[in-house]
Amino acid sequence: MKEKKILYVSSEVVPYLPENEISSMSFEIPKMINKQGGQIRIFMPRYGNINERRHQLHEVIRLSGINLVIDDLDMPLIIKVASIPKERIQVYFIDNEEYFKRKSTFADENGKLHDDNDERAIFFAKGVIETVKKLNWSPDIIHVHGWMASLFPLYLKTYYKDEPVFENSKIVTSVYDKSFDESLNKKLVDKILFDEINEELIKGLKDPSYNNLMKNAIDFSDAIILGSQEIPAEVKNHLDSSKKPVLNYQTRETFSETYTEFYKNEVLNQ
Repeated sequence: MKEKKILYVSSEVVPYLPENEISSMSFEIPKMINKQGGQIRIFMPRYGNINERRHQLHEVIRLSGINLVIDDLDMPLIIKVASIPKERIQVYFIDNEEYFKRKSTFADENGKLHDDNDERAIFFAKGVIETVKKLNWSPDIIHVHGWMASLFPLYLKTYYKDEPVFENSKIVTSVYDKSFDESLNKKLVDKILFDEINEELIKGLKDPSYNNLMKNAIDFSDAIILGSQEIPAEVKNHLDSSKKPVLNYQTRETFSETYTEFYKNEVLNQ
């Protein structure tokens, strides 16, 4: 993968958040590509429970300062950056006081999903795209991890479809086991419709459940990787009917060679 540019867009990345399937692979895959001589960029939300001092996050003034419109509200975009120790890998953080200041990731102390997770997901998707545009960095592959990043494929392939920086980019989404049982705010569809995205393309999100978010991400991706050994049957059936290239689940011990071959043979050769 030497010289190939790969953008990683993830809900969670170690060492900034606790280790799980998503956060671990969102670190291990870029680390592998970095060692192969690929050029990588990682983006994640700057949740309030990330210790900025310990991880040495700092704001990138030249990338911050624009407003993103979310459901007719202007929301300031702040970009921060940090380096993963010993890896020479930079991570970009999408931040906004309203959406990401609270000291939690997806849910409150009682386990209830934050009511504005829908808007946070839209803001994250738009924020990554706008920042990559400012960087003027054209990725060959964009690899998406986690439901907070699941609206990225939709927005890139619709709202931002004419952006030249992404003209040749291919989207890979890793699908993981179910992360939550509730649904996001039922007004998610209305907020996406505000961006004049065709209602037919998002009718499945009228119930913004985990399964429906992932099914929508599959619809707008070029290839899929199974990130968990088990994924919801409803999502698996949707994936089977999509006829997209699929890489089956790989362990952390076996993923390196198979992921590289999948990138080369199934994604870049489309």
